[in-house]
Amino acid sequence: MEQQDPGTTFDDGMDSFVEKFQSQPYRGGFHESQWEEEFEKIPLFMKNSPSEIDPLENPDLACLQSIIFDEERSPEDQARTYKDEGNDYFKEKDYKKAVISYTEGLKKKCADPDLNAILFTNRAAAQYYLGNFRSSLNDVMAARKLKPCHLKAIIRGASCHLELKNYVEAVNWCDEGLQIDATEKKLLDLRAKADKLKRTEQRDIRKAKLKEKKKQDQNEALLQAIKARNIKLVAEAAGEDEDSASEGLSELVLYGLSSENPCGARLSVDDQGRLSWPVLFLYPEYAQSDLVSAFHEDSRFIDHLMVMFGETPSWDLEQKYCPDNLEVYFEDEDREELYCVPPSSTLLQVLQHQRYFVKALTPTFLVCVGSSGFCRNYLRGKKVHQPVASPSPQGMSNDNTACTCYFASNPISSIYGKK
Repeated sequence: MEQQDPGTTFDDGMDSFVEKFQSQPYRGGFHESQWEEEFEKIPLFMKNSPSEIDPLENPDLACLQSIIFDEERSPEDQARTYKDEGNDYFKEKDYKKAVISYTEGLKKKCADPDLNAILFTNRAAAQYYLGNFRSSLNDVMAARKLKPCHLKAIIRGASCHLELKNYVEAVNWCDEGLQIDATEKKLLDLRAKADKLKRTEQRDIRKAKLKEKKKQDQNEALLQAIKARNIKLVAEAAGEDEDSASEGLSELVLYGLSSENPCGARLSVDDQGRLSWPVLFLYPEYAQSDLVSAFHEDSRFIDHLMVMFGETPSWDLEQKYCPDNLEVYFEDEDREELYCVPPSSTLLQVLQHQRYFVKALTPTFLVCVGSSGFCRNYLRGKKVHQPVASPSPQGMSNDNTACTCYFASNPISSIYGKK
């Protein structure tokens, strides 16, 4: 039997193909008005691949994907494919998708430790650029278990420790990497930066400790100065028995000495060892208050009143709050009694009174116009101790035999709550 020439057969087929299109048009060609969209559907010419591949809309792309991610391929081949896909995403700075691809590659659990180490290291790099430094560090540690001398993993781990402010660990990782390659510039730069930050951190820690020690010494000195003056302090919390309250009082006071009240004032001591207190004045008639941030213990009440009321305050519509008309009181909350404070008394004299208790390290006093009807009504029902004609060495009467006024009213603390 005579065999046909293959060339002749091909020519006949081509002639038949050409003749076919002479009789009917080709239906699969591009349209002139949509050729760019048509090109975009061909995988080879795609500028951007869709995030989700629909076989109906992109059958060619779906076919290629099924070939690339064929489950019948070996775990190593599949892991390599996911690694390459992750690298492409990484180059596009799509780090989230890169993490997903590297994770899929690790899920294949291939038997190649080097490939797994690369997948861990690459995923660590993607996590690093996402700001997930702890996850990145976990990945490079897993990579080093598979490949202890993997230099890229060591560099990435040192960078993670640097970002996490673990400067000592960062230096240690750099040293381990430099034992493998003593000329690696990235490690040399990282080590120099980490060492500098480590020294700065250690210096700051030492300075903070010295500052805290100095503050503690100052607070201890303040507490001793308060005790030496026989000034009594009380905590904010109520309901504790006397023993338990006294045990924690020193610690509470030391904490309070380090803090400021809401207006920024605090107890202080000058070069001569004299104390200045933040003092709160309450004016219940108008629900107003004043805070003297630094009331020197040797200053008299009248001196401050002269300054505070040298000009009529805006809320004193009747212009009756004049220094000569004012009366100053402090409250004994336990007994619900009031003590009148002589204007000529110093702050120290009042604080040393046997019934005065400093609360929250801020002495508090009530001020009102003595001749006003409001003052009479406000004091109604309270036992008010008036100073005797001849002040005691502390400036005030310390007995309970002074004049008492009986009226009906509420305690000061119940109106103002915490002072």
